Amino acid sequence: MSFWQFLQLNWAELLLLVRQHIVLVFIAILVAVIIGVPTGIALTRYRSLRGPVLGLANVMQTIPSLALFGFLIPLPFIGGIGSRTALVALVLYSLLPIIRNTVTGILGVEPSVREAAIAMGMTDGQVLRQVELPLAMGVIVTGIRVATVISVGVTTIAAAVGAGGLGVYIFRGLRQYDNNLLLAGALSAALLALAADFLLGLIERRFSFEAKRSSATARKLTLTAAVVLVLLGGFALWRSSSGSGASDRVVIGSKDFTESALLAEIVAQMLEARGVAVERQFELGGNLPHEALVSGTLDVYPEYTGTSFTDILHHAPINDPRAVYDQVKREYANNFKVDVSAPIGFENTFAILVRGDEARRLNLKTISNAAPHAPRWRAGFGLDFVSRDDGYPGLSKAYGLQFAEVREMDLSLTYIALSSRQVDLIAGNSTEGRIAKLDLVQLVDDRHYFPPYEAVYLVRQDSLTRVPALREVLSNLANRISTDEMRRLNYEIDGNKRDPKEVVKEWIGSKRL
Repeated sequence: MSFWQFLQLNWAELLLLVRQHIVLVFIAILVAVIIGVPTGIALTRYRSLRGPVLGLANVMQTIPSLALFGFLIPLPFIGGIGSRTALVALVLYSLLPIIRNTVTGILGVEPSVREAAIAMGMTDGQVLRQVELPLAMGVIVTGIRVATVISVGVTTIAAAVGAGGLGVYIFRGLRQYDNNLLLAGALSAALLALAADFLLGLIERRFSFEAKRSSATARKLTLTAAVVLVLLGGFALWRSSSGSGASDRVVIGSKDFTESALLAEIVAQMLEARGVAVERQFELGGNLPHEALVSGTLDVYPEYTGTSFTDILHHAPINDPRAVYDQVKREYANNFKVDVSAPIGFENTFAILVRGDEARRLNLKTISNAAPHAPRWRAGFGLDFVSRDDGYPGLSKAYGLQFAEVREMDLSLTYIALSSRQVDLIAGNSTEGRIAKLDLVQLVDDRHYFPPYEAVYLVRQDSLTRVPALREVLSNLANRISTDEMRRLNYEIDGNKRDPKEVVKEWIGSKRL
């Protein structure tokens, strides 16, 4: 499919993502201006606060966005998942250039101009409103301009916490190896950044040109205040209309890969068929779904017993599937008030993958076969695999693996890197649809290092009580999907580029669920 054909088929969804992106950036910058400009003004009056406040704003800029989202999710009122958490993070990232440029602009006013105003009998407030702010407005708008461009870029990461925006296409494109999705998301974000920079540049030049026309500036500030009030009112109406919904609404989450989103969509459609209102919060990065579930922001999401056992509960890996399941079920109930569903029917273990041509040339069938070749190979692993208890450190000890180089990257990119010969071995997922498409070979874990990773659903106990249909749906999904069937469903999305909702709808129909 050409890019133009892709746009013709998906323009409605793309426009929705663009709208979400613009709303997030606009509201974040609006709030940052309301906070940042008065703060900057205060710092020009109280010099002792200048260092600590600007230092704190600098620290906010250095925190990686995903880490900041992780810190925010458990917090009441400002945390959770979705647009609220994204807005808080965006505001924090936007404050530094706005505060700094406000301070710089006001302190940059010629002392003689300020002295002349005071000599005319103006109070400090009048000097600020009629002299300093009009003359500093060009510099302040420059700070807003920089903050806006930064926010357009950071908002793409907000898709990792379910906030929507163009990052949805970018993450989905990486996961599905789809250049059309990547191009649509990245190009649209770049155009938004350029448009915002151009428009704010015009405003900046206008303020600089009219810097000395105090009355005109006053009118502009009055108009800006009116616009702010209208927009805040509109935002309040927008939030109230989207609302939290009825008490029986179920919030379903997923991790940021195809299979997790597909499993979450299955539950969503089955609940909707039973008249239950559903809110989807899919494609959440890292352990954000777990944190959201524990904090009460999510009701249910798909997980794997081995991941819960080692990565969340921090137990050493063991190989007994029943023992792992029983202990995960017991500890989640006691520690988190979360129930673990019956296994869905398949296991998605780590798959040690090499290229098919390499496996055939070297007759590689097991991980032990590959160990002698590791010193001249480059390995590519997902960001969490390198550090987790059941990941690379234990694997390297179990098999004596010593690679020439180990690269950490997004899991979706590892498949692309292996196929394009940028790396020679990766740790993927055993049900990944692209394994067959890219002619990759899974090496047998002949020393049985990896623990069992049975697919299950994690669901809050109070959600099961609140929505009885949720228990019925999860019971109906017990042992419904085999490993081969899961790989086929993944390939329908990643390989054949089909709409996940349509794939799920067909599957539910075929199972008469």
